[in-house]
Amino acid sequence: MLRFIFRRTLGAVVILVLLTVVAFLLFFGMPRDPALLMCGKTCTPDALANIHKTLGIDKSIPEQFWIFLQGLFVGRDDFAQGPCPAPCFGYSYHTNENVWTTLIDRLPTTVSLAIGSAVLFLLVGLGSGLLAAWKRGTVVDKTFTAGAMVLSSMQIYFLGPLVLALLVFQMHLFDQPTYTPFTDNPADWFTGLIIPWAVLSTIFAAQYTRMARSSMIEQLQEEHVRTARAKGMSRGYVFFRYAWRGSLIPIVTIFGIDIGSLLGGAIITEFTFGLPGLGRLAVEAVNFSDLPLLLGVMLFSAAMILLFNIIVDACYAFIDPRVRLS
Repeated sequence: MLRFIFRRTLGAVVILVLLTVVAFLLFFGMPRDPALLMCGKTCTPDALANIHKTLGIDKSIPEQFWIFLQGLFVGRDDFAQGPCPAPCFGYSYHTNENVWTTLIDRLPTTVSLAIGSAVLFLLVGLGSGLLAAWKRGTVVDKTFTAGAMVLSSMQIYFLGPLVLALLVFQMHLFDQPTYTPFTDNPADWFTGLIIPWAVLSTIFAAQYTRMARSSMIEQLQEEHVRTARAKGMSRGYVFFRYAWRGSLIPIVTIFGIDIGSLLGGAIITEFTFGLPGLGRLAVEAVNFSDLPLLLGVMLFSAAMILLFNIIVDACYAFIDPRVRLS
């Protein structure tokens, strides 16, 4: 197990480095100079050169990339803003704030959104999928399957504004979604995120309903499940004791990717509801050609996805005894 985790972690580090290289190349391939955004309308060549030197973009691309990698592990002290402890992603070109501090400030919003929606779509999606598999071929099965197909075709940028228009602005059943830290006011934290949770979990729950149903039906056809039924075990015992456990493998796989992506920043959801999370921060970084901020969000998002992929792979052996890690 330890060898497997070490090997996967080493591979994840290599992938993160490659992603950083690609991001640097893409950024410098853009025709937009970030120094021009800071220089203003009365920009002179001397002022532009000073900004280039202040930002550190007067150096060659390989040199900038090497300095950036050093900052991630040992920190940097060559910024005009002051020392930047590791992990140092630099200072934002736009706000002049420490990128790592900005990521940490925005992280609670994204974590709250991801965890709340994950709980909802797992409960609703898996519950609906299991019930549809249990009632296979009945009206209940057809209803859940048809509903899942319709909802899975929805998109957040359509469903989000629709829910806001109906439930918030017309019917006034809910307040405008906002983020309040849980430690400040748990009640406001909960009520402010109800609509984003519901919208985000609706789309995911539809996918998990279909996945859980198909996976459970496939497991019910397995030889060991049929053998258990032939021995006289009850349908419910076989359903939950044998088939349910085996059906978790594909569900856990997709869940690891989904939760990693959500923790990396649910861009459309946060932008639709105006939540100050990592997803909205990514949009701001792109709009202002903010390389340090863009790299910070991208690497953090990639690290979350890779981390949960490793966790999911490690969980396989505990879910299914037939799986062995090597």
